[in-house]
Amino acid sequence: MVRLKIMKRREWLRNVASASLLFAMTGCANGNKQTEASEVKTETPVAGVKTQTGVTTREFGQAKVTWIRDNAKERIMNNSLFVGADSTKINEWSPQGGAPASVSVVLVESEGKRILVDTGNGVADSLMLPGLASIGVKPEDIDYLYITHFHGDHLGGMMNGEQVVFPNAQVYVSTLEYDAWMTSPALEKRREQAAKIMGAYQERLHKFSFGETLPGNVLAIDAVGHTPGHTAYLVDKCLIIGDLLHGAALQIPHPELCASFDMDREKAVDTRKRLLAEAKSKGFVLTGMHLPEPGFIESW
Repeated sequence: MVRLKIMKRREWLRNVASASLLFAMTGCANGNKQTEASEVKTETPVAGVKTQTGVTTREFGQAKVTWIRDNAKERIMNNSLFVGADSTKINEWSPQGGAPASVSVVLVESEGKRILVDTGNGVADSLMLPGLASIGVKPEDIDYLYITHFHGDHLGGMMNGEQVVFPNAQVYVSTLEYDAWMTSPALEKRREQAAKIMGAYQERLHKFSFGETLPGNVLAIDAVGHTPGHTAYLVDKCLIIGDLLHGAALQIPHPELCASFDMDREKAVDTRKRLLAEAKSKGFVLTGMHLPEPGFIESW
């Protein structure tokens, strides 16, 4: 009986994911022109794409970008987590009850360097390290850690208890993000984990401003709103969006929707609209830390 219930649960999650992705592809009845399904691609059969469960690699110019799922269990972002519209409307747009998602990290291989963007939760069943191992990368092989923001599901994998996980990595964070988390009274109660981790990597810590080009020819982009210094990273034509989207199936057709985790919702909406519009106009491919597998969105 217990096994039957687990199987039914898994089947329900798969159905939710399929239906929610279909809504992202086809658009929702909101008075705007609906997007044709053929216009939205989450996986494209082009040269340079390699996929295995939880790991997808794509090539962009001379760079290679690999999306790696960190969460072991299937993840759905429930409708109740989204704000910015009446709950009745949100449930109408997402009748399956939620949007498929993930907790993920992104490995960039560029100019002979390995750059890991974010590090997942760092919990017992995290898949980041096995995912890296599956493509022949060990923690000591990582040259740089680029952090999108200081939430625990992005910093957690930097530590294993009291030990640093990436012994050779230089760490890059935005000045705005670092200063806000270390000094803002509003973040005082949430500071402990970030302060501990930044302290452990202090001798290898570098702060940057938006618009700077970081090692590996990676451009740091202003994505403020989710957190005070939330950062996106551009690698050739691949835009690493961090937490710009928590539920792509809902927020691509409705960028006015925020996840409840967004600290400054007005800025988060403005940033989401700006970056999605820019990415679309310039033909960028999106990858990010909460996109569903295979982790890339080609167009929308």
